[in-house]
Amino acid sequence: MQRIAIVSKPQKEELRQLIPELTAWLQARSFEPVLDRESASYLAPSLNSTLALRDRPTVLDREDMPQLEPVLVIVLGGDGTLLSVGRIFAHYRTPILSVNLGSLGFLTEVRLADLYQTLEGWCQDCCSIDARTMLHGEVWRNGSCVQSLEAVNDMVLSKASIARMGEFSIELDGMTAANFRADGVIVSTPTGSTAYTLAANGPILVPGVDALVITPICPHLLTLRPMVVPGDSALTLRVGGSRSSASSHILLTVDGQQAIDLHPADELRCRRSDQTIRLIRLGGNGFFDALRSKLKWGER
Repeated sequence: MQRIAIVSKPQKEELRQLIPELTAWLQARSFEPVLDRESASYLAPSLNSTLALRDRPTVLDREDMPQLEPVLVIVLGGDGTLLSVGRIFAHYRTPILSVNLGSLGFLTEVRLADLYQTLEGWCQDCCSIDARTMLHGEVWRNGSCVQSLEAVNDMVLSKASIARMGEFSIELDGMTAANFRADGVIVSTPTGSTAYTLAANGPILVPGVDALVITPICPHLLTLRPMVVPGDSALTLRVGGSRSSASSHILLTVDGQQAIDLHPADELRCRRSDQTIRLIRLGGNGFFDALRSKLKWGER
């Protein structure tokens, strides 16, 4: 029996009805539902206790779900939920059907009303797979790699203490590109171009473009603007400042969800990841539909 994983956003009241219905729908079609603990909390205890042992869905921590090799992941939530799931499943190339229960939803394009239609389309091989580029980053300290990271949207170096600017330098394929003071700097995938970098006046990239975006955050130079670089570029971002200075405290954040403290002289080395996040699409124009509906792009 093929397994389908279900991952849910916390504190969404509509899931109390949806999770039991979706679980029953999958079981009726001979799929084995695998729920993360958040999703399982929406199953009524009385219902769960009356189910035959063989019919009770498997419940796991989200990080452990890939080991059961599900053929599909259904994400019920917003873009934040999808970002965390995307990083977990990217190595396994598991397709993700993302249903928008959030307020914005650039990535979670499937409406709740279209969930079962999209699932039927997937069962009948009528859906397309939208493979989105991810970002690989490594933190180097004293000549050694101390941490490797994967991002769907972006990696951000930013000030984490008092309101003073940080010192940053950027190398592109071994060549110095810029040295500047700013509140921070963003390295973004095309998918992430509609996230933090857009708020920092970065450009919007169509997801299929083979490129990365470097966006300074509030730089102390009027001439410093966001830069689009080839997707196969090797980027090195260095943190300046004194080790003894409290104002030199820099954070590296990944997709706005993971945070790592950096030291002065640390390096963040970024490149296009070998992994991709694979999103199920029933239609082919979801990106521009999202731009028009969420950002009113192209409207007068």
